[in-house]
Amino acid sequence: MMSGAGRCGGGRRRLFPLAFWLAMLLVLLGSTGPAAARAGEPLLLEAGTEAVDLAGRVEVLADPGRAYTIDAVRSAPLAERFHSTDVRDGDHLNFGYTGAAYWLRFQVRLAEDVTAGALPRWLLEVGYPSLDRVELYFANAREPLVAGDRQPFAERPMAHRNLVFPLVLRAGETVTVMLRVQSEGSLTVPLTLWNADALARHDRHSYAALALYYGALAALGLYNLLLFFLIRDRSYLEYVLFVLGMAIGQLSMNGFGNQFVWPGAPFWGHLALPVGFALCGMFAAMFTRSFLATHETAPRLDWLLRAAALLFGAAAAAAFVMPYRHAAAFISVLAPLFAFLAVACGARCWRKGVPGAGLYLVAWTLLLAGAALLGARNHGWLPTNPFTIYAMQIGSALEMLLLSFALADRINGLRRDRAQAQWQALAAQKQLLETLQRSEQTLAEQVEQRTRELETSNRRLQESEQRLRHLAHHDPLTGLANRLLLHDRIGQAITRAKRHNSRIAVLLVDLDRFKPVNDTLGHAVGDQLLTAVAGRLRGVVRAEDTVARLGGDEFVIVLEDVFESDDVKRATTAIVKELARPFQLGEHMITISATVGFAFFPEDGADGDTLLRSADQAMYRNKEQRVSMPAQPAADGA
Repeated sequence: MMSGAGRCGGGRRRLFPLAFWLAMLLVLLGSTGPAAARAGEPLLLEAGTEAVDLAGRVEVLADPGRAYTIDAVRSAPLAERFHSTDVRDGDHLNFGYTGAAYWLRFQVRLAEDVTAGALPRWLLEVGYPSLDRVELYFANAREPLVAGDRQPFAERPMAHRNLVFPLVLRAGETVTVMLRVQSEGSLTVPLTLWNADALARHDRHSYAALALYYGALAALGLYNLLLFFLIRDRSYLEYVLFVLGMAIGQLSMNGFGNQFVWPGAPFWGHLALPVGFALCGMFAAMFTRSFLATHETAPRLDWLLRAAALLFGAAAAAAFVMPYRHAAAFISVLAPLFAFLAVACGARCWRKGVPGAGLYLVAWTLLLAGAALLGARNHGWLPTNPFTIYAMQIGSALEMLLLSFALADRINGLRRDRAQAQWQALAAQKQLLETLQRSEQTLAEQVEQRTRELETSNRRLQESEQRLRHLAHHDPLTGLANRLLLHDRIGQAITRAKRHNSRIAVLLVDLDRFKPVNDTLGHAVGDQLLTAVAGRLRGVVRAEDTVARLGGDEFVIVLEDVFESDDVKRATTAIVKELARPFQLGEHMITISATVGFAFFPEDGADGDTLLRSADQAMYRNKEQRVSMPAQPAADGA
């Protein structure tokens, strides 16, 4: 009979090349399209225009010495040197790693039939937040609007994760807009002219998608951190540190770091991108070594992994002392090389049957392939489009999908090892019984002793499995249901609601003013506050209702057998009032508030994900309404 590893090994070896070349094919397909040839012509904006991609509409002038002034660029000798680009539709301007500055020019005209009362606000978005400095000169202005990651976030013209500039346009008037861009990193300049309302709608979707992505990163990191504390396997800790490095790099690349995490630290905001991805690569190499045990299974490749870890670590340190451009370019070259090294290690370990290596390496390689595509795009080897820009995130999302299967495969392997150990113990017992048959009393005593040991071992195994199941389904801080158990409870509630033709309500509770508690009193007090909030939420709802914690300061309540919408509104009011009461935590009296959004099944969604999104959107609408209301006197609290 063929073993499970033998049956699956060939299929798993074929799975990686298929996934890798499929990703490469998607990149090539995403780069095709006709070249834009509209540069130099005034862009006409009509009343219904929402957004215009300016990639093929701008003219470009290189400034190798970064010495041109706005007056010089507007003068005849230099103004005539502007030229159009061969950027394809859907791509972005990408000048790679360069020490030059670039001037961009385009003309825009607002249609004459747009009445004064219907004039929309127009915003120019540069969708690459890691650019060092972008200057915008509108019409004949001599002083520019400036934005970039080298300045504090509060000094930007618009509070946005990307670099956004306001434009004042009048009906029938043609205006020339000029941009000066420079950066020590990859000089990518995605330009979009937005109607302000359309950008706001676009931001709601993009911010929600990125928030879900970072929530998934956080959940993955916390889950593996808990497994590390439980199992004490260093590969889990190295993976957590890898996720942390990934989060830092992605927060910088997407602009979330400058906006939300380190808005007042432009020095770190400038370095977070290369340092984060360098740390990510260093811990990725360390994780590969420990998880695949390459010092035993692939000793010739193990020293290359050691060298890769050292090079990534040196690159992270060098980013603080050497020119940014050199460090970033080095990391962009090292990342795809490491991807091929990881593939070679994975193939070696698949052939040797390392437990869990096949499926885990497929997931791992998808992430590294995303890093390779990102590095190639930064060097201008691949076109810049949404796929290549978000290749790292797409790869990491796919990696998360396969990671659960890999972990399950590894846990199954551990269970098989335990079963084999028990079988060996029973075989040893049988041999012992056969050896000691001549002495009934001694045999009976040894059998009894061995039986007690087996019962104790089985009891410990059962207790360990129960603890693992509880940790897998409950939040370790508050004891509430976690995201996995919440989705299961919502699914069961939906099944019962369909059977009984009833309704359920999903409430999403977001704590206001929680971050200042962590910042001023420390995370220990913040954890006590979250635990106290969980206790109050349990006291407000019925025993049969589900209370869960999504993460951070967000909680979810699932109410079954909801007959009237007013019942949910009363429950929401009770929750808000209960959480508004001061919390006495040791010597601290803390006052917070909460914003609640809710959604009904079946009106607002037919599954758990849709209901949670609907409740989340409702909560944010309620939060925005509260922000727009006149300020009320603040309650006493810490």
